[in-house]
Amino acid sequence: MNFGSVFNYGPREVLSKWARGAEEPKHIQKYVEVTNTAQRKQFGDSPARIFSQRLLCAVLFLLLATVVPASAQQKNFAGDVFTAQGGDIRITFIGHGTLMISYAGKVIHVDPVSMYADYATLPKADIILVTHEHGDHLDSKAIQALMTSRTTVIANQASAKNLDKAVVMKNGDTRSLDGITIEAVPAYNPEKQFHPRGNGNGYVLTMGGMRVFVAGDTENVPEIKALKDIDIAFLPMNLPFTMTPEQVADTARAMRPKILYPYHFGETDTNELVRLMEGEKGIEVRIRDMK
Repeated sequence: MNFGSVFNYGPREVLSKWARGAEEPKHIQKYVEVTNTAQRKQFGDSPARIFSQRLLCAVLFLLLATVVPASAQQKNFAGDVFTAQGGDIRITFIGHGTLMISYAGKVIHVDPVSMYADYATLPKADIILVTHEHGDHLDSKAIQALMTSRTTVIANQASAKNLDKAVVMKNGDTRSLDGITIEAVPAYNPEKQFHPRGNGNGYVLTMGGMRVFVAGDTENVPEIKALKDIDIAFLPMNLPFTMTPEQVADTARAMRPKILYPYHFGETDTNELVRLMEGEKGIEVRIRDMK
């Protein structure tokens, strides 16, 4: 297995929100305001002034639709490539708890959320996995943008109530779709009330002879620590909702994935996890942009 390849998804440029009809940025508003003031002094409210203003707006639109500000472009998402049986597994890091995984011509979106990507520009989904119903994991608008007639949406019970035609998987359930085996793993806080026991899912995906675990929002619970033969693990790391770096390290030492990605980590210092895992043979910690 090759665990070394890295790729960038994209680049994909999209028009800025204001170019689609939303309010234009303040620096453009100011420029038009100043220009209009100068035009009024020269032309008053004559047809010539109106024509001049419209011409200016048309030129601005064309220029800014061609050269979109960096903040309005679709992010150039990074990802890693893994050699597996039957083709590469590509994991794209969208952000926070959101991933895109492709294998053998199939595309899997995990917890797609509109604030992290323009899903109209990303590949349509064969499978969509929703771990739980919180707004940073469940977004019906993003899901709708990814849907086709062949898409299967898999979700926990609480999320499925807010979605059309979602397939419910409960903790412990297993399904096979398009040659990919999906196992629903418990994801919960043992004592806190953020993520109650029996509600949310993590998912183990088995494809091409590899096992990829996406934990969802959870702590270092026994059901996760008991998982075996995990090649790639995504473990959440942000207090008070999921794990501390110490809990992530504890989980990793128990399940022993070959590759460990902390994700959903917010402002948690990922260097602390790297320090805790120093010298731990057989587990590679990779830090990606997954705040």
